[in-house]
Amino acid sequence: MMGNNTIRLTMAQALVRHLAALRIEAPDGSLQPFCGGVWSIFGHGNVAGLGEALWQQRAELPTLRAHNEQAMAHAAIAYAKANFRRRIMAVTSSIGPGATNLVTAAALAHVNRLPVLLLPGDTFASRAPDPVLQQLEDPQAGDLSVNDCFRPVTRYFDRIVRPAQLLSALPRAVQVMTDPALCGPVCLALPQDVQTEAFDCPEDFLHPAPL
Repeated sequence: MMGNNTIRLTMAQALVRHLAALRIEAPDGSLQPFCGGVWSIFGHGNVAGLGEALWQQRAELPTLRAHNEQAMAHAAIAYAKANFRRRIMAVTSSIGPGATNLVTAAALAHVNRLPVLLLPGDTFASRAPDPVLQQLEDPQAGDLSVNDCFRPVTRYFDRIVRPAQLLSALPRAVQVMTDPALCGPVCLALPQDVQTEAFDCPEDFLHPAPL
């Protein structure tokens, strides 16, 4: 149960601060950051929300820039393998070909049961600016975006269409990545507008217990 004290944050800020605070117990008993950093290629879908939040927490959660989405996802997978699946890295991309470049890496992580947190930008939940540059969607299905490609190649998938949904979705994603039986890639699709929506975030969410 979370306490009653809250702080006003955007969804992206809450996500980044939770990731930065997560710790896991090492074999020697010390606590280490669960997430080693966030591989990022910024563009339409993730720069204004997640990009700003990562900049604010850059001292606690490193942001690593890359030039190819599939390559940075493979680097995150290698990090998880080198750490015996006990630590992860996150990966974020824009909503278009950038997101689809992550699908092959997600499939690789899936079949090898290696944890990686995929955070692709998604179409505006409000659908007010529609479409935006490089956005990929199905014109015959208004609720479908390119990120639905991740459903069959991840162990857990969710689309955050309200900021408060993060409070249950992110811990579920972490639970999957740390479960010996379920371990594998997870995907939280982040609509562009929802990333920047503010909500009353419980302070307990920003101080998670060690894993």
